[in-house]
Amino acid sequence: MAIFGKLAYDAQVDVGDLLLVRFAIAAALLLVVAGATGALRGLPRRSVVAGLAMGGIGYATQSGLFFGALERMDASLLALILYVYPALVMVGAIALGRERASTRRIAALLIASVGTALVLGGAASGSLDAVGTAMGFGAALAYTLYILAGDRVGQGMPPLALTALVCTGATCTFALVSAVRGGPNLTFGAAGWTWLIAIALISTVAAILLFFAGLNRVGPSTASILSTLEPVVTVTLAATAFSESLGVVQLLGGVLVLSAVAVIQWPARRRQASTLNGSCSASNLSSLA
Repeated sequence: MAIFGKLAYDAQVDVGDLLLVRFAIAAALLLVVAGATGALRGLPRRSVVAGLAMGGIGYATQSGLFFGALERMDASLLALILYVYPALVMVGAIALGRERASTRRIAALLIASVGTALVLGGAASGSLDAVGTAMGFGAALAYTLYILAGDRVGQGMPPLALTALVCTGATCTFALVSAVRGGPNLTFGAAGWTWLIAIALISTVAAILLFFAGLNRVGPSTASILSTLEPVVTVTLAATAFSESLGVVQLLGGVLVLSAVAVIQWPARRRQASTLNGSCSASNLSSLA
């Protein structure tokens, strides 16, 4: 998604228009799929409102900060900064009493902290954009709050239904922002539309549906661990498409950050199905990134 976003910017697509079109297309398709499969049937009004609010407030904030940061910094560096969110989720869950601190979790937090310091330290050669970096960390924090809130909201709701509602809520927010700014400017060329459609179809709809399909087969822990391939793919594609490169120190920091994610989420022992199901909500929400 970060790669498509950079290409969309090169095609003169505005951030606000990108977000509006992305979520509008994704919401329309997901609502059709959710309606056809019966995922939306019988949902309590309270759950519908909560799902829309998650998208309109939480996910819209995260996406706005992420794509705003993407305007100001390399996609590869932003991907590594964003991936501090699993450690932040762990800290938040412990602070809220939803999880207990353990040696493994504390070790993972220390590893992630050292890795983040190396990522930023390796980029602090004058090319690091302070505002973009702050927005990147803001996106990670917003995503953390979004996941912690959604872990409660999503209980008992089909993941597909929740995703459709989240995207619909985000669409409403960005439509309102666009209206305040005088309406969307969709006069960019065919190249811009190509990258926007790619973001909506490949990086949003297909990514979410495939994640859920895999989740049903391998479980939330394995699915979450496999999702750490996301920044690795971003760094590789950014090097290919934009000749972006990370220094040795940054690469080492990135490896530590991703290692911490694996340490946090790797199952220490086989747990009962009920325990795994209880953690499914947060894992489902992570697929929206």
